[in-house]
Amino acid sequence: MGVAVVLALVVIGSVTFHLLSPWWWTPIASNWHYIDNTIIITFWITGTVFAAVVLFMAYCVLRFRHREGHRAAYEPENKRLEWWLAIGTGIGVAAMLAPGLVVWKQFVTVPADAATVEIVGQQWQWSYRLPGADGRLGATDVTLVSAENPLGLDPKDARGQDDIIIQGDQLHLLLDKPVKVLLRSLDVVHDFYVPEFRAKMDMIPGNVTYYWFTPTRTGTFEALCAELCSTGHTFMRGGVVVEPESEYRAWLQQQKTFAQLTAAARAQARN
Repeated sequence: MGVAVVLALVVIGSVTFHLLSPWWWTPIASNWHYIDNTIIITFWITGTVFAAVVLFMAYCVLRFRHREGHRAAYEPENKRLEWWLAIGTGIGVAAMLAPGLVVWKQFVTVPADAATVEIVGQQWQWSYRLPGADGRLGATDVTLVSAENPLGLDPKDARGQDDIIIQGDQLHLLLDKPVKVLLRSLDVVHDFYVPEFRAKMDMIPGNVTYYWFTPTRTGTFEALCAELCSTGHTFMRGGVVVEPESEYRAWLQQQKTFAQLTAAARAQARN
């Protein structure tokens, strides 16, 4: 009896904690409410299974407890039960996977009018690159990374000369403007994550991954690394500022291009 009561209380306590918990998602600041919906669907499916299994265990402990004169019936298999479990499990798994596949297709189908920003991760800092006046990012090569060229831009590619380089500062984004995020790592696996945006993806060395989102709320948001990347992982933080067009343009005019930074580095080296 005691074990059955404890199991029932575990279910009741878990559901009550979820419904009354003060710890919930941060306010959303992008178009990806679909992510929240997918998580909620997964929660209710797995939560229902959890409650059903634990309550069934409580029932079995109580119903089939040891009693004098009673012996358990040996039943090595039950075809009907196996079919029900297989079908029920298949339906549950499909119900969890289907919304995720739909959202994933939307997640990587970038609108034609989206702006582009490249986010570069390295132990243990974030850097950013925006297209210049030509609207295109220049080529990069990890072998070109140096103190004077920290993001490894190809100096022979004319498209990269006007690229805007941002290091040790916040990334600014335009309010209500779709943005395609290109993700690149210079060393190990990182993951650029702003909780309010509900959007993230691993940054794989040697590959460029991407997703898109639309910032829908102005403000300054903290960016975290969501993939363990060695001893300085917890300190790998940054900031993203979402602002109206007038403020964004004013900030953009203050940033330096790759050509300007290269010229400054050469001048400093000569001095």
